[in-house]
This record gives sequence, C-alpha cells and structure tokens, in this order.
Amino acid sequence: MSLLARVRAKFARPPEPVRAALAGDADEQVLAWGERVDGGWTVATSRGLRVVPAGSGEATPPLAWHQIGTARWGAAGAGGTFVITPLVEVEPGVQAREAPQRHVLREAGGLPGVLRARVDRTVVTSKRHPLPTGGGVLLVARRVPGQPAREWTVVFDDDADRDDPVARQVARERLAAAVDAEDPSR
Repeated sequence: MSLLARVRAKFARPPEPVRAALAGDADEQVLAWGERVDGGWTVATSRGLRVVPAGSGEATPPLAWHQIGTARWGAAGAGGTFVITPLVEVEPGVQAREAPQRHVLREAGGLPGVLRARVDRTVVTSKRHPLPTGGGVLLVARRVPGQPAREWTVVFDDDADRDDPVARQVARERLAAAVDAEDPSR
C-alpha cells in the first residue's frame, strides 16, 4: 500500500451503511472495515468484530476481541478471506471453539492489521500442554474489558477430552500452576 493510500485510509470515514448501523452507541468506535463480496461489511470496532449485512441497516452483535480464538487471513488482491474461530465459555474457566466463520472480502482496507492487533492485545500469555490421553490443552491468560485481573481459561484441542476425567484433572492442575506462578501473593 502506497503512502498516499495509507494516509487516505487513516482519515477515511466509514461507509454510510456502516455509520448508520453503528450510530446507536456513541462509545463504540469504528476502527476499520472491509467490503464483503456479498455486499455487506465486516467491521472492527472498539468493542469487537461485527458484520453489517447488505441492506439490513443493523449490525450483528460484536464478537468481543477476547472471544476470538484464532483469525487467519488469506490475501487475494485488494481483498481476501478471514477465517475466524470464536470461543465460547462452556463452564467457568473452560472455553470451546465454535464453528469457524468465513468473511470473504472484496476490499480489505486496514481490517487485517486492526483485527490482528486487537486480538493479540487481549492475549497476555498462552501455554500448550500435552494430555496423557494424547491430545493437548491450551492455557490462555487474556485481558477482558472491564476486568482488572487477567482471565485464565482452558481450551482443549479435542472437545471429547473435556469429558475425560484424567484429561480434566491434568488441565485443572496445569491451570492452577499457571495461576499460582502469576500470583505473587501465593
């Protein structure tokens, strides 16, 4: 991207459908957007990732930055495809991966860089540990808006391992050790 294109992008206003769909919340700022091949928009805001479908006038609820497990970008000309894997809490301290979401963009603009920076900013640390059952578990400490303390969660590589008592015990022990190592009062 040329310097002139970057300067234009920096000072560009969101398209009218995006501004109209997100006008209801003065605290939510539009950071970047990409035009979808289906005519809508994928929008990065201060609250998370949203979609403004073509002709709807309303945006989807935000997928908060700390609820994005992975985001993979494949560029294709001025556009490309995001494959985003959201996380959902299935019980306190345990998250599961939801079905991946595909965002196919005709024009990506600054969306890839903003999305990566926002997701990366939430992750304080992550540690992968093997499980005796052959799978693995990912321990992640994230910054969550409105919470002063980091939030530690466990994400099993295979959802079936969540039901295995041995795998759950190992995950609990690893999580407790990670939290203890971070807390100087213990």
